[in-house]
Amino acid sequence: MLKGKTAIITGAGRGIGRAITLALAGRGADIVVNDIDMGPARSVAEEIAACGGRAMAVKVDVTDEAAVNDMVAAAVVRFGKVDILVNNAGVVQTGPLTGISPAAWDKVMAVNLKAVFLCCKAVFPLMMDHRGGRIINIASVAGKRGGGLLGNSCYAASKGGVIAFTKGVAREGGPYNITANAITPALTDTDMTGGLTPAQRETIIQMMPLGRAGRPEDIAAAVCFFASDDAAFVTGTVLNVDGGLTMD
Repeated sequence: MLKGKTAIITGAGRGIGRAITLALAGRGADIVVNDIDMGPARSVAEEIAACGGRAMAVKVDVTDEAAVNDMVAAAVVRFGKVDILVNNAGVVQTGPLTGISPAAWDKVMAVNLKAVFLCCKAVFPLMMDHRGGRIINIASVAGKRGGGLLGNSCYAASKGGVIAFTKGVAREGGPYNITANAITPALTDTDMTGGLTPAQRETIIQMMPLGRAGRPEDIAAAVCFFASDDAAFVTGTVLNVDGGLTMD
């Protein structure tokens, strides 16, 4: 149980982020529901409140350092501390290398990697002062495999950076009892993957021994483990939640 803990989840209004948020709230955590779109963030916060939980919705661009710092400060004012950070916000860029513009590259790196850095940097002093904290970063199997069928090398680079950064944070956080772990989903049923053709989707699923796409709840369950006392001695780990696709 996470009663008395406060969690910030980025990109929490839809898909994997929404599932993570509801799962952590269901275990008793107070929640800061972040999204670039206030409508979905508010809807999730209201759903938590309707079940007796405590949540606040914040519209924050997580690529903006000042806005991120304000979000963390608001969380402390409302709930007193920050115990758990889940960096989930992300965007995807597909297509061949020669078709990726510098602007597209910069956007993917800003949302998928820079934002992880900014959010970690903002909560780290608080966690150091409290001698404890959990940082959970949502990466991707693309960060290990170098992309996939759609030529998404830009996305893969950003998620590979998240994996390496997570390990660095784990090393720095260890002396303060701050753990940092990453989760690498494969194909998961969300709006982000809704643009795949049936043939593309089936090709990916055929490579997965469990024979199905992931569900947002599959990723949420892994996040809950890393946030729990059961994972107190786990840090710097990259957990594949991918139906057996990677098996590294």
